[in-house]
Amino acid sequence: MMERNFHHSAFTDVGRLADLKTAPISVCIPTLDEEATIGGIVSTIRRELMEAVPLVDELLVIDSGSTDRTREMATDAGATVLPSADIAPEHGSHRGKGENLWKALLAAKGELICYVDGDISNFGTRFVTGLLGPLLTDPEIHYVKAHYERPLANGGDFHRTGGGRVSEILVRPLLSLFYPELTSIFQPLSGEYAARRPLLEELPFPTGYGVEIAHLIDLSGMGKMETISQVDLDQRIHRNRGDGELGRMSFSILRTILHRLERDGKLTLHQALEELHRSWTHDSGEAVGLDTRIAEPERPPIISL
Repeated sequence: MMERNFHHSAFTDVGRLADLKTAPISVCIPTLDEEATIGGIVSTIRRELMEAVPLVDELLVIDSGSTDRTREMATDAGATVLPSADIAPEHGSHRGKGENLWKALLAAKGELICYVDGDISNFGTRFVTGLLGPLLTDPEIHYVKAHYERPLANGGDFHRTGGGRVSEILVRPLLSLFYPELTSIFQPLSGEYAARRPLLEELPFPTGYGVEIAHLIDLSGMGKMETISQVDLDQRIHRNRGDGELGRMSFSILRTILHRLERDGKLTLHQALEELHRSWTHDSGEAVGLDTRIAEPERPPIISL
């Protein structure tokens, strides 16, 4: 079990954290149609961590092409909003969460990068201070991963636990089989983490949902497990996804893991992995096939550009 585990309450003194800062800090939020939550997230960071206390130096929202009011609300709340496709256009553009995170690293000026998802409905400053705290207080920590209780909303019912289904049903069994050293990571797919820029620039970024698990597998392969810490952020409430969306997410994550298993010599693939995710739904009593192409190439480490 990893030794560097913290609770966010150890880092509530924002003034002290600001005093410990020796380099700029950027908070980067990837978005796609998050108008219900993005304004509150941005305004909280702007008010509490930039204006009240100068902890965060830069607040970026990297958008994948939202069709709702996400970009307008983020701008009005005080973020710098950048369409992902407009960042470093010479490198082309893909659509996906990992693409947004990679492009954020190209655009951000900070030496400490804090990634926060844009769909958190119970957002508080702990999502930033809890992640930055270990980096600011311990120079041997280079990558900080969040974990939390994840409630599950089902219609009008609200269950205290039950979120994180892809982690428990797909990812944790695979880690137990092939990467047991990563089973000490409480929530390997959590979208909230912070890291030092030089480490992030060494990592490839899958352009889709495989980015978080890819980081952990690659950090382990680089011998960096001792530089990772985890922080308990208590609870994260967000928009729960349906089975169809979770299936497509799982397909993307599984492809990422299988590619790394082959790269790491843990299994052999005798043919190229399919890019077509096939599923079914019912429409007016009829079974209807749903085919979704999920290719999601990987972005190379920024130091290789």
